[in-house]
Amino acid sequence: MAIKITGAGSYIPKLIIPNQSFEKKDFYNEDSTRFNAENKIIIEKFKSITGISERRYVEDKLNNSDIGAFASEIAIEDSKIDPETIDYIIVAHNYGDVSFDSKQSDAVPSIASRIKQKLKIKNPSCVAYDILFGCPGWIEGMIQANAFIKAGIAKKCLVIGTETLSRVVDENDRDSMIFSDGAAAVILEESENSGGIISHESATYALEEANYIFFGESFKPNDSSKNKYIKMLGRKIYEFALINVPSAMKVCLEKSKVDITNVKKILIHQANEKMDEAIIKRFYKLYGMEMPENIMPMSINKLGNTSVATVPTLYDLILKGNLGDHRIDPGDVIIFASVGAGMNINAMVYQA
Repeated sequence: MAIKITGAGSYIPKLIIPNQSFEKKDFYNEDSTRFNAENKIIIEKFKSITGISERRYVEDKLNNSDIGAFASEIAIEDSKIDPETIDYIIVAHNYGDVSFDSKQSDAVPSIASRIKQKLKIKNPSCVAYDILFGCPGWIEGMIQANAFIKAGIAKKCLVIGTETLSRVVDENDRDSMIFSDGAAAVILEESENSGGIISHESATYALEEANYIFFGESFKPNDSSKNKYIKMLGRKIYEFALINVPSAMKVCLEKSKVDITNVKKILIHQANEKMDEAIIKRFYKLYGMEMPENIMPMSINKLGNTSVATVPTLYDLILKGNLGDHRIDPGDVIIFASVGAGMNINAMVYQA
């Protein structure tokens, strides 16, 4: 029995926010002192490191659960299944629904239950729940769905990654330029074909690393709002990822018994272009190899960092022929990999 993706969909918000939109922002350091550099220089340096030239924000009227439902509708249609036959809806996110006019996170009822309602699924045996696992949440949801199907307690699962990070950024923090909005979903089910999920690996490093990504107050001087925003220790995350992600990928690939030369694509969380490239180079170095050309598709340049949605969005774009020359053909072996808040890491070897 193979457990495979039979349908995929993504929702890319309509509002395009170019880097130039940040030229008049007031950026401060963590201690609320101003940056010594002009914004144009800050933005140019940001672009050279992250690869981001623009990002997407949702319209004011939309929330996280809305765009998760949009992506799900496309995935369900793509799979040609009856939505009433879905056994589990697993939604990866981090901040719930955050309305445009509010900084308050709303996650009760669960985003999964809200999406189930929006999809008009009546079947009470379709169980809907959320997973909070940082940016690797969608891959972790896939790992759980795979386990449910293997155990015989599910046949079809809808796994969604959805996030509206534009609603939780501190506009006075230059890191706000990294984050973006988006959603993607897949249907995972039993298949008579070969391939599917071959192996996976997950890890949580929390002793020293738990607060590398956290919710903190604005960098704006004398800010009395007490609102909290997404914050991160960029240098620590970079160093952590370079040490731990390549080794997790290697463990995962060894479990699969697939030779590294047979890996066609690596779909890695779109966090930072330079960091992602360094991770993949170090992964291949563990095998005494150079990183092959075109092994690592990137969407961060135009879409920014959408957290849990980056990896499934990449998959959907490539599958539909919407990411340049990148292709995924039947039989191709892919590695999915991610790192994020927790600090969590995971990887999955999948054969299309």
